[in-house]
Amino acid sequence: MPDKPHFVREDVKMLLGMLEQMGGTPLEHAPLDEGRAGYIAMGPMVEAEPRDLAVIKDLTCTGPAGDIPLRLYDARESREAGPVIMFYHGGGFVIGNLQSHHALCTEIAATMDLPVVAVDYRLAPEAPFPAAPDDCEAATRWVASNPAETGLTANGLIVMGDSAGGNLALVTAHSLRKEPAEVPVIMQVPLYPVASDVAADKSRADFAEGFLLTGATMDWFNEQYGGGADDPRNFPMLDDGAGSPPTVLCTAGLDPLRDSGRQYAAKLIDSGTDVTYLEFAGSIHGFANLRKVIPSAQKDTQILLDAMKDMLGRNST
Repeated sequence: MPDKPHFVREDVKMLLGMLEQMGGTPLEHAPLDEGRAGYIAMGPMVEAEPRDLAVIKDLTCTGPAGDIPLRLYDARESREAGPVIMFYHGGGFVIGNLQSHHALCTEIAATMDLPVVAVDYRLAPEAPFPAAPDDCEAATRWVASNPAETGLTANGLIVMGDSAGGNLALVTAHSLRKEPAEVPVIMQVPLYPVASDVAADKSRADFAEGFLLTGATMDWFNEQYGGGADDPRNFPMLDDGAGSPPTVLCTAGLDPLRDSGRQYAAKLIDSGTDVTYLEFAGSIHGFANLRKVIPSAQKDTQILLDAMKDMLGRNST
């Protein structure tokens, strides 16, 4: 019996149609510097406007291969001790930086009323695996241990990221379970994460073409990153999941990575982790950075942030 047609939201359908008409060189066939610059340049055209905040401040911390740029976002000039959100951007471990996810980080900080520290980790292929997880872990430990330099007294860490950054959130949480930082990880929030080898997933087959993130681009990202197929710091699914922090995990219904996120959420639930799993039907990979051209993605992002608030509330009592 043939599969039913996939549900596609009207605003998503309009975006996909526009992209098809525009054509253009796929990321994997463009010079790397042009691909990176194009990704940043596209942001203002597709993403919602940044929120006004009391604090947007660039910082640096010491990493395993030199200084790591960070950016602090806060809706308040000062605050008492509390949770700090560590944000790791997506982009296949190859593209993206502090600017590519600037608007989203302002949205998170404003809506959650919590400080957000974004991490500008090293990118492949210049710095292949495990440079990205090494930098994210180092930055997260630094924020936990340096209140005088950050102006933040963290009593808990929330690790969060989208796509490749969702992978890095899971990997960082795992590393800090094995060797705790000065304050605990109290929540992990991966958005449409890379959690496993997706080559055989049905969602990879169903959405490899025509839904923004393509199978060819994913393969290219993997080649540049060079993560080991049997390494849990590359594929968190290889970890047993035991002792994972409370988790809010979301996927998009039309995403090649959808099944990877589904499977990881199920693994965490089986391990006894408190999980809120959200799947946004009819939407595509990267929706949280497409809130201007996909208006419905703003509501989805709000639902995600509300789920984070709910998870914080029920685990702080």
